[in-house]
Amino acid sequence: MPQPLAFSYTGRDTTGKTVKGRVDGQSSGQVATRLNAQGVAPVSIVEAPPATGMARSISLPGFSRGVRLKDLAILSRQFATMIAAGLSLLRALRILTEQTESKPLAAVLVVVRDDVEAGQSISEALAKHPLAFPPIMVNMVRAGETGGFLDRALGSIAENFEKEVKLRDTIKSAMTYPVIVLSMSVAAVMIMLIFIVPIFQDMFAGLGGALPLPTQLLVTLSQSMIYIVPIGLVSGVAFALWWRRNKHTDRVRQTLDPLRLKLPVFGPLQKKISVARFSRNFANMLGAGVPILQALKIVGETSGNWAIENALAQVAEGVRRGQSVSEPLQEHPIFPAMVTQMIAVGEDAGTLELMLDKIADFYDQEVQSATEQLTAMIEPLLIAFLGVVIGGMVIALYLPIFSIASMIQ
Repeated sequence: MPQPLAFSYTGRDTTGKTVKGRVDGQSSGQVATRLNAQGVAPVSIVEAPPATGMARSISLPGFSRGVRLKDLAILSRQFATMIAAGLSLLRALRILTEQTESKPLAAVLVVVRDDVEAGQSISEALAKHPLAFPPIMVNMVRAGETGGFLDRALGSIAENFEKEVKLRDTIKSAMTYPVIVLSMSVAAVMIMLIFIVPIFQDMFAGLGGALPLPTQLLVTLSQSMIYIVPIGLVSGVAFALWWRRNKHTDRVRQTLDPLRLKLPVFGPLQKKISVARFSRNFANMLGAGVPILQALKIVGETSGNWAIENALAQVAEGVRRGQSVSEPLQEHPIFPAMVTQMIAVGEDAGTLELMLDKIADFYDQEVQSATEQLTAMIEPLLIAFLGVVIGGMVIALYLPIFSIASMIQ
C-alpha cells in the first residue's frame, strides 16, 4: 500500500466558518470524502510540500517544553465541557487551538488535531508529545475513550491538575517573602563589600596601626571580591547547565531525592506533598478505569521523588504476586501508618477510590498548614539573620574608629 500524502485544505464547517488544516490521505478525493464525513465542505485541497512535515517534526519538541500545568488544567476543563455538550473531537480541538492563550500549547494542539483528522485516536495523538502531555493525562484519556466516558475522564484530569496547581501556588506564595528577604540580604552584603568597605579601607590606611581582627577579615573579603564574583558567576552558570541536563538522571535522583525527605524542616513538608500527589493521582486513575498495576507505575513516575517511585514499583510487584495494595505499602516508612490503614479499609470495603480522595484532601490541608507554619517560622529567622550579618559588618567597620576614640581618651 502506498504511503499516505499530506494535504492542506481550506473549507467551511456547518456554521459557515472558514477552517484550515492538514490531513493525510492517498488522494485529494479521499481527503474530500473524509472532510465531508466530518461536516466540512472543502473549498480547496492541495498537496502539502514535503518540507512541511519535516519542519513540523523538528520544531515540536521546542514547542512542547513551554506547556504549563495551569494551561493543561484549563484545556482539560474546556475540553470536557465541549465533549459533554456534544461537540465532535475535531471541532473541540479546533476551538481549543484558537482560544488557548499558550502559544506552545496551541502549536502542539494543531498537530494533535491533524493526527486526529488522519484517523488516530485522541490518546494516540496526545501520546506523541510526552513533553507537553504527562502520562497520567494520556492514560486517563485512553481509558475514557475505551470506556465511552471521555468527558468524565477529562473532567477528572482537570480537577487533578487544578488541585496540583493550587498546591504549587500555596507553596510558592509561602516561599515568596523568604526568598525576597534572602535575595535582598545577599544584595546588601555584596554592595557593602564591593562599594562601602573599600571607602573605609582607604580611611583606615591613613590612620595607621593594626586593624582589629573582624575588620581585617572584612577588608580581606572585600579585596577578594574581584576574584569571588567572576568565579561565582561562572560556577553558577556551569552548575545551572549541568543541573538542567542531569537533574532527571537516575544517579542524581537516587542520591538527592531520599535526602530531600530527611531534611529537618522541609523533609516532612516534601513527604506530605508527595503523599497528597500520590493519593490524588491514584484515585483519579482508578476512577477512570486504568488497571491498578499500570496506575501504580504512572503514579510513581509522576510522584516527583525517586524514593517514592521506587517504593511504588515494589508495591506494584507485590500486587502482581497477589497481595493487596496496603500490604507491601506498609513495608515502606515513606507512607504514614494512617495512609496504609485507610487504604486497607478502602480495599476491604470496596471504596478505595473514596479513601484515596479523603487522604489527598487531608494532606492538602496539612501541606497548607505546614507552609503557613514554615513561613511564620522562617520570617523572624531571616530578619534575625539579616540583622546579624549587616549589623556585624557595620560593627566591624566601626571597630577601628572606636579603638582610636578610646586611645584619644
